[in-house]
Amino acid sequence: MAEADGVAAFLEGDGRDARGRTVFDVLSMNDADLERTHDFIQWLFPLPEPSMAVPEAPVLTEAEAEAIRTSTMAQCALAAATDRMAAFYALTTHWLAPHDHNHMRITRIIRSLRLLSGEEQADAFKSMIMARVEATRAPVNARSLGYWATA
Repeated sequence: MAEADGVAAFLEGDGRDARGRTVFDVLSMNDADLERTHDFIQWLFPLPEPSMAVPEAPVLTEAEAEAIRTSTMAQCALAAATDRMAAFYALTTHWLAPHDHNHMRITRIIRSLRLLSGEEQADAFKSMIMARVEATRAPVNARSLGYWATA
């Protein structure tokens, strides 16, 4: 089932990702599955440029971005995805390290939220991440912190 369904359809609950999963399948993944699976984040939080980590991931078009911004279902899915990833980062600690692949995921989430849901949602997620880093005194590298600050 490739990207033919499209990322907007996926977020509206009508489509499937490249592996045949629905948005509901992805949102119900446990923390271990979220950590070891590397091709879901691009579907939950799409961007208008190709993923360097998953080349076959969808690339958000302006038409899809507009469809997602105006779709109640897609906005609900984005909110649920944001809550799920916030819970993941609140309950796990392996990403609180100088270097971790989750740092790129966090940047993607912030950027995608800013593009598709607005400044308030993006800034709230970023604030939650930064509060966790500060509370744990995590040694996250300056480059990742810089990406999050400007995402």
